[in-house]
Amino acid sequence: GLVGVADVKAKVLAEKTVGLPWWDERLTKATYGRRFGEIYMLGAGTGVGKTDYLCQQIEYDLNTLKQKVAVFFLEQEPAETVTRIAGKAAHKLFHVPGAGWSKDELTSEVAKLEASGLQLYDHFGECDWSNIESSIRYLYHAEGYQIFYIDHLTALAVAEDDEKIGLEKIMAQMGRLVKEIPILIVCISHLATPDGRPHEEGGRVMIRHFKGSRAIGFWSHFMFGLERNQQSDDPVERSRTTFRILKDRFTGQSTGQTFILEYDSQTGRLLPGSLESVSSGFTNNDPPDF
Repeated sequence: GLVGVADVKAKVLAEKTVGLPWWDERLTKATYGRRFGEIYMLGAGTGVGKTDYLCQQIEYDLNTLKQKVAVFFLEQEPAETVTRIAGKAAHKLFHVPGAGWSKDELTSEVAKLEASGLQLYDHFGECDWSNIESSIRYLYHAEGYQIFYIDHLTALAVAEDDEKIGLEKIMAQMGRLVKEIPILIVCISHLATPDGRPHEEGGRVMIRHFKGSRAIGFWSHFMFGLERNQQSDDPVERSRTTFRILKDRFTGQSTGQTFILEYDSQTGRLLPGSLESVSSGFTNNDPPDF
C-alpha cells in the first residue's frame, strides 16, 4: 500500500479541470463541478423537494450532458420517475391530470429518455445496499455508467438490525466503492427532527440533522440542505427554497454559501432565484465563469 512520488507524479501534474456541471451554474461555480470518485449528499424535510431537485439534475445529465445515468429511487415507482423526468425536459407537469399537456408530448419525451439509456431500479420491496452495489458495479463494468442517484439512504438502513450501525456500514462501503471505480453518487438522506423550527416550516438544515450524520459527514465529499417553509401564508415564500452548502471537502470555500431556488408551477421546474445570500463567497480564488 505504499507509494512514492513517482507513482503519483502523472496525476499530480495532470491539468486541473472543472468537473461535470450542475444544472444550476451557481453551484457549478461554487463546487468546481462534480468529480468521479465523490459522494454528494442532499438532505431536507419531508415534502420540501429533494426528489424533485434530483429529477431536474438527472434530466440535465441525460439531455444536456449526454451522460449515462442510473437511478435508484426506493420510494417511487420507475414509471413515476420517468414521468417526472420527462416533465422536466418538456417543461410540462406530465404527472398532473389536465395540466395542459398532450399524450403526443409525453410519448415524444419518453422516447427520448428511452434512447438516452436511462436505467432505473425496480426493487420489488427489497431495499438492500448489497443489491444496489452489485447493480452499480455491473452498470459500470458492462455498460459504462458513471453517474448514479440514490433516493434515499435511510431506506437502505431499514433492512439492518441497527439503523445507526447500518448507515455507518453502508456509507463506508459506498465511500470505498467510488474510489475503487471512477463513479459519482448523488444520494438523498432523511433528516432527524430538529429541536427548534421544523424543517417543513423552513427550519435551517445542519449536518447533525442527517440520520447517521457522523458516517455521512465523514464519507461525503459535499453535503447540501434544502430549506422551504411549506406552511407559510405567503404563496411566494411557499414556492421559494434555500439551497445550502453544508460541507465542501474539495476546497472548503463554498461551505455556508446559499442560493435561492424558485419553483415555476406552470412548467414544474426550479429556477435560480433573485435573492442571493452573501453569508460567504470567494475572494482571491474565484473559480472560472461558465
